[in-house]
Amino acid sequence: MRRPGVLLKCARDRCIEHVFESIGRRGQTGANSDKGARPCSETDCGRFRGVREPTSAEETQVPGAEETQGLGAEDPHVPGAGVTRELRIHWPEAGPKGSRSRRRQRRGNPASSLAAPHDPRSDRTRLGPVISRIDLRGRTLSSRELTAALPRAEMDVEAALAQVEPIVADVRARGAAALRDLAERFDHVRPHELRVSRSALTDALVALDPAVRAGLEEAIVRVRKVHAAQRPKNFTIDLAPGAQVRQRWVPVGRVGLYVPGGLAVYPSSVVMNVVAAQEAGVASLAVASPPQQDNSGLPNATILAACALLEVDEVYAVGGAQAIAMFAYGANGSEPVDGEVLCEPVDVITGPGNVFVAAAKRVVRGVVGIDAEAGPTEIAILADAGADPAHVATDLVSQAEHDPMAASVLVTDSEELAEAVEADLEVRVAATKHSERVRTALSGPQSGIVLVDDLEQGLRVVDAYAAEHLEIQTADAAALAERVRNAGAIFVGPYSPVSLGDYLAGSNHVLPTGGCAHYASGLGVHSFVKAVQVIEYGEDALRELASRIVALADAEDLPAHGEAVQTRFQ
Repeated sequence: MRRPGVLLKCARDRCIEHVFESIGRRGQTGANSDKGARPCSETDCGRFRGVREPTSAEETQVPGAEETQGLGAEDPHVPGAGVTRELRIHWPEAGPKGSRSRRRQRRGNPASSLAAPHDPRSDRTRLGPVISRIDLRGRTLSSRELTAALPRAEMDVEAALAQVEPIVADVRARGAAALRDLAERFDHVRPHELRVSRSALTDALVALDPAVRAGLEEAIVRVRKVHAAQRPKNFTIDLAPGAQVRQRWVPVGRVGLYVPGGLAVYPSSVVMNVVAAQEAGVASLAVASPPQQDNSGLPNATILAACALLEVDEVYAVGGAQAIAMFAYGANGSEPVDGEVLCEPVDVITGPGNVFVAAAKRVVRGVVGIDAEAGPTEIAILADAGADPAHVATDLVSQAEHDPMAASVLVTDSEELAEAVEADLEVRVAATKHSERVRTALSGPQSGIVLVDDLEQGLRVVDAYAAEHLEIQTADAAALAERVRNAGAIFVGPYSPVSLGDYLAGSNHVLPTGGCAHYASGLGVHSFVKAVQVIEYGEDALRELASRIVALADAEDLPAHGEAVQTRFQ
């Protein structure tokens, strides 16, 4: 009888040593090579794809591995890429679950009319599956093992620090002069006016496509309504006569909001950041976005129009790490148009960005507050046999089009759904506008289809993954959603796609990535306020506690603390 195991595709830099340090010890999983696993050699890893195919002997060097052959997805980073390996690791002591059938009954799924996907093993010149599989059926994994087995995009912020720290120091020292030099270096344009003029903001709004304006205006209304409800309440507690503690929520004084402008521009991110800060009561808002060569050194025109709609008039044509440095330390002017001070420092910086923006946030954290070190965007979908494979595939693709490092993960207890989604992706990825970007993201080690025994195991998997965006497309999806602990945002049912949350749901789309949803929340009013406690005691109320305060102070060897109370009654 064949033992159940974990199916891994050794594609690109993902090899078996990255996931399991010691395959010979049951359940002893490991981390990738930067946490102690040995580096891959050419014969260990899919890096040799397109050079030669591994021999059977090479395939079977891993104890307990059953060889299966497959073709890898196209990899633009490896010339002539094409060959990958699949290894099914057979664990000892699989238990009685290993013998049961893996087939699931589909509940009237429309995919039943689709032709079975062509087996790539029968045609070795054909591109392989767009997305890989990880089979967790028949195994009960610890939290550590589960985290190690799941796909995850990696962003090496530490490596970027060496490049970012000099940029931050340069902006801190030279202000606007450094900002212009850095724009010329990285954005290939030297802005004359780093602060965008009011007239440029007005012109951008006038020129805005009416349909886009209507969409932004609707988004503003919905996001504002949700965020107004987030405002925390002040309270007062009377502990005894003359003994009162009050807590009030105070907005920070000034915030810097970063809006990226790389592979895509995000006017919707202007709405999410600005509305949350406005509803928190922040008095001073500044927005920064990279200057664009095709817009005379100004940020993207739609971003400027969104700022104008929100009545934000402090906008800077500054991008990347230098924008974060400007917000943290402020910047003196270097040209007459700048004035003596171009930009005053802020208290909090929020907004998404690339690895260099994340590294800059790490450098200035402590000088200012930050929202998070945002990593590549990600979606996880928990789906059962009743899910529509077209919905699932479309949602995976929609997230993958953000970035080649974007993560798209399907968790399902239905092998039939997995097969239907794979078949749909083959067609859909080829047809989508950003096909190369999407294929790179879906075929990368950060994406995959995870097969589980049932939805209970599926819940454990998505909780361990802690996705930025989690869709639940199952029977009784709302009840399952209530049981999820870790997710940036949860999208319930077939008509709540992530795209809705990106624009018009009313929720905020600036969410924790990279597993940070284990402990962090998405952007909201709470990101821009702080709690201040006010303590007011009268003489009698303090006298009643004096001896106890002295006893505690003496126990901690802080006698002056007790004396500060006793002095008041001598």
